[in-house]
Amino acid sequence: MLCVRLAGPRDRPAPPRRHNTRCDVIGKRCFSGNHVSRRSPRWGSKVKWKMAAADAEQGPLEVEAEEPRSFKDLGVTDVLCETCDQLGWKTPTKIQVEAIPMALQGRDIIGLAETGSGKTGAFALPILQTLLETPQRLFALVLTPTRELAFQISEQFEALGSSIGVQSAVIVGGIDMMAQALTLAKKPHVIIATPGRLIDHLENTKGFNLRALKYLVMDEADRILNMDFETEVDKILKVIPRDRKTFLFSATMTKKVQKLQRAALKNPVKCAVSSKYQTVEKLQQHYIFIPSRFKDSYLVYILNELAGNSFMIFCSTCNNTQRTALLLRNLGFTAISLHGQMSQNKRLGSLNKFKAKSRSILLATDVASRGLDVPHVDVVINFDIPTHSKDYIHRVGRTARAGRSGKSITFVTQYDVELFQRIEHLIGKKLPVFPTQEEEVMMLTERVAEAQRCARMELREQGERKKRSRDEANDDDTEGATGVRKKVAGGKMKKRKAR
Repeated sequence: MLCVRLAGPRDRPAPPRRHNTRCDVIGKRCFSGNHVSRRSPRWGSKVKWKMAAADAEQGPLEVEAEEPRSFKDLGVTDVLCETCDQLGWKTPTKIQVEAIPMALQGRDIIGLAETGSGKTGAFALPILQTLLETPQRLFALVLTPTRELAFQISEQFEALGSSIGVQSAVIVGGIDMMAQALTLAKKPHVIIATPGRLIDHLENTKGFNLRALKYLVMDEADRILNMDFETEVDKILKVIPRDRKTFLFSATMTKKVQKLQRAALKNPVKCAVSSKYQTVEKLQQHYIFIPSRFKDSYLVYILNELAGNSFMIFCSTCNNTQRTALLLRNLGFTAISLHGQMSQNKRLGSLNKFKAKSRSILLATDVASRGLDVPHVDVVINFDIPTHSKDYIHRVGRTARAGRSGKSITFVTQYDVELFQRIEHLIGKKLPVFPTQEEEVMMLTERVAEAQRCARMELREQGERKKRSRDEANDDDTEGATGVRKKVAGGKMKKRKAR
């Protein structure tokens, strides 16, 4: 291990580099006039950097920092520091302390950090700073596993780049491709996309390419690969420049991520806040062991006991998410659902209502367990225990974010004991039992049973309405018929006899 001391506080910093030219792409003078950026950041004397050889045999360079500092000390330019201050980012997080200086030096980054650690800022700030120095359209591409995370990252880019006119585009499924093609024709600075929809545009949208791309970011890389996007990622890597900078951020280092790292990154720096699977310190984790037939009653009991908090409840299927949301609404709770069978507009609507605090309970499948930053989640409830132990970490990571405290409660039935033991083994600790009063729970069963019956009826009616609407869309007698004759299954059409 080779230890290198970088410039200390007594060393003279690099002289300011003034930029007083008009940015043709951004369309105005950067910083509304002159701006100053430094090539070399100033470093605190107590900070040590562990550096290892970064060849193929020894692996990537590892970076470890001892103390936080300001964004300015990390080398972030004044205008972006001001924006961070306006957004309430007073001091950088651990992953930002480690990743930003290396990124500003032009290194490829592997960022391993627990959820809620500020990974978006760790890659967005270096990209925006480089964009200021060398403005260009279609400058950066961010790949994400889910649509909601893509919209969230876009909001962060536009907030951080608000003073310099940065334009971003979200390219995800569930939205009209023609509208997206028009957006891409305007050549935004940053594209945030899911891999599948981006490939659709690369193959079918005339004039769109990424041959001039300077930055590639893969956020939640382990989830991207677990969702069988490997083929799409390989295709994207083949059509973008090799001399780009690549940032790979993930909560876990899986074998697939290691394989992707070797294929996509050159001489990377590994910025690891934590290499073990762990949850944040301020998260209080509990479980309750219950019979499966009383799960709904225990859920209502806990919501009553912890009334006044905001809840995110995770279910294993879209159907159970919708059923439980209807059940809670019938009992007077302000519950709303978020799952993969909803249209994109409805998914965003649910998320925005929960963020705006007009709904206090969000029921979701694992589509919401990764990356989404909802700052006011007080309690996470694992109504259905996750099949994959690592998903537990991402679910409970929706609370206790950015230094705040939070609580999680996992429901364990007689069928879930083995899965629960795997979770405890993964996080390396035994969880305490959440105290409950069985007599009070049993008093709720009659009301809950009636609400269950109503929820099942509503769910059946919703299914019938969807089926009717599909049948009407396929009916040639309706006004919505396209006029194009459909092929009838069951053989070839006979030729008309000549008269």
